[in-house]
Amino acid sequence: MTPATHAPTRVTPSFREKVWGSMCLAPWFDNTREKIGEVWFDLQSPDFPILTKFLFTSDRLSVQVHPNDEYASVHENSRGKTEMWYILRADPGAQIALGLRESITRERLRDASLSGEIVELLNWIDVRPGQHFFTPAGTIHAIGAGLALAEIQQQSDVTYRLYDYGRPRELHLDRGVEVSIVERFSPAPQPEGLVAHCPYFTTQELTFESPVKYQLEADREHLLIAIHGGGALNAHAFRAGEVWHVPAGAAPFPIEPDGELRMLRTYVP
Repeated sequence: MTPATHAPTRVTPSFREKVWGSMCLAPWFDNTREKIGEVWFDLQSPDFPILTKFLFTSDRLSVQVHPNDEYASVHENSRGKTEMWYILRADPGAQIALGLRESITRERLRDASLSGEIVELLNWIDVRPGQHFFTPAGTIHAIGAGLALAEIQQQSDVTYRLYDYGRPRELHLDRGVEVSIVERFSPAPQPEGLVAHCPYFTTQELTFESPVKYQLEADREHLLIAIHGGGALNAHAFRAGEVWHVPAGAAPFPIEPDGELRMLRTYVP
């Protein structure tokens, strides 16, 4: 077993109830009687500014947008929020929305947000498990019902709601319209072999089918996110739905899968 000072450690989850959440969290977590929408894995470390979540939806989330670093620093005393999604489960017909189908003016975006027309202007995408999507700051987006996904993002919780399907929650139209990309959506190209790559995080998908001695780079702090299967990690039993923190300077350690194991690895590039 790796010495404790440089050993990987399990990150403690925090369960967040949401009006659009789900009681069906299996196989990643136990099912619940509450509508859990988000499960956070937050190191709360300024030196590792990546936040990982699992999201579960039984209803549509709001139409929303996040600011970039410059805007968030000035107006929110915060980082901005660029994120990515990895689809874990999708009911038939489940969708996400990324950006706009056509370019519009900011005035029309504001009017469409007030009227609800914005739902029709979004670029809706049918999704299936295994797909992944990169959502840079400024991209108007929405997550539909019937989904489970893993989210990797900047360590920030600044969200501007543009439309919320009539729910009695605050909208943030002035700032939301100001930071939104109003040109027709064009996906940001990602390097081959990577799930996502940007200045804030790099994410890869790993598959293990037999025991390995695992190491990324000895000086690179990172997270391992179990999304399918389980086994033993550094002689500790683990399962899908767990996130492990691997500190900088970690020595190689064994990963022993029970059958096929899939994980996401994410780090600051």
